[in-house]
Amino acid sequence: MIAELNRLAELVEDHLDDRIDVASLASQLGTTEYHLRRMFSSLAGMPLSEYIRRRRMSVAAADVLGESDLLSIAVRYGYGSTEAFGRAFRSVHGAGPSDIRRDGGPLRTQPQLRFRLTVEGSTPMDTRIADRPAFRLIGHATRVPLIHEGVNPHIQAHIASLPAGEHARLKALGDTEPTGLLQVSADVDPDYTEGSRLTYLHGVAVTEQTPSPDDLDTLEVPAGTWAVFRVEGEYPRALQSTWAATATEWFPSNPWRLRPGPSIVSVLDRAADFSTATCELWLPVERA
Repeated sequence: MIAELNRLAELVEDHLDDRIDVASLASQLGTTEYHLRRMFSSLAGMPLSEYIRRRRMSVAAADVLGESDLLSIAVRYGYGSTEAFGRAFRSVHGAGPSDIRRDGGPLRTQPQLRFRLTVEGSTPMDTRIADRPAFRLIGHATRVPLIHEGVNPHIQAHIASLPAGEHARLKALGDTEPTGLLQVSADVDPDYTEGSRLTYLHGVAVTEQTPSPDDLDTLEVPAGTWAVFRVEGEYPRALQSTWAATATEWFPSNPWRLRPGPSIVSVLDRAADFSTATCELWLPVERA
């Protein structure tokens, strides 16, 4: 995976003034665009689209300080107008092209990324691979923004809005793995952009044959393979640390890659105040 990400970074450099076909590159490298984007975002700390924009504007700064007219520069980097180019330029450098041309700065450079794998192995990851038939997720769904660290207040508010007896009712409906009350994230942006919208479902898993109550939202999950990570400790910090470690440690070291599908957290046990918990993180995978 590290070699593929470095090839992607090279491709970005070769096509800063052209369209970057990530899907084609992923196919050439024997992986998928979905997995490539998710791993890039997790390891780089920013979406691929954001990195491309930063690199383009870093290189474009040298042209802005030169003699070319701004419209020609804008077109060179794929923008149809000086206004659109100026907005992208300002978002990176904090000043517009005309200001930079007049004052010589300030300029903020995004260095070219190089990925390296550091093997620590200090924390063994408790993982199993599960092949599951098709099943259904039922519960209460809403659209929320993606937040990488800490408790998501939008999800908290959604769960708090449910009637007190609804949690017990849902738990009684569940009849297949993943077991227990589930925290489901679906329709997630492949770039995993902070603030992007996703579907969050608070519910349970049932078999395809189990009838779904009319008042509950439903997500159909096709048959497939899952990597299941068991997590114990401070909540949600331990869970979020494990989620990050799947990208930095587990996927680069194992012959699996992410496939499109929901990510699921099964809460197996927890403290009364939810300060600590034992969870399982279910991620949809396929052989690389």
